[in-house]
Amino acid sequence: QVQLVESGGGLVQAGGSLRLSCTVSGIIFSLNDMGWYRQAPGKQRELVASITSGGSTNYADSVKGRFTISRDNAKNTVTLQMNSLKPEDTAVYYCNLLGLRMVGWGQGTQVTVSS
Repeated sequence: QVQLVESGGGLVQAGGSLRLSCTVSGIIFSLNDMGWYRQAPGKQRELVASITSGGSTNYADSVKGRFTISRDNAKNTVTLQMNSLKPEDTAVYYCNLLGLRMVGWGQGTQVTVSS
């Protein structure tokens, strides 16, 4: 059974930084592409950053240049470094596999950016 455990969220002022981590168990982590998603109140969940098993990354336009996704295959973790945070980044952040390989969602971690 796949488990996804997100951590690292919090309350930060605009312009600040946060580092989110997701620990994954129940799969061969190194073989899977991973993504960070977020869901703001009243909005659909969206993919904000992804990283392939080979380490290639991709970002939503709204976070490009501010967020960095990385992975540590030895620790089965995927990390999202978020800099220059904006109030519109406020959301619950989740990690998951990509596309058809998505599994059940973890509890997520709340990020709140105050103006």
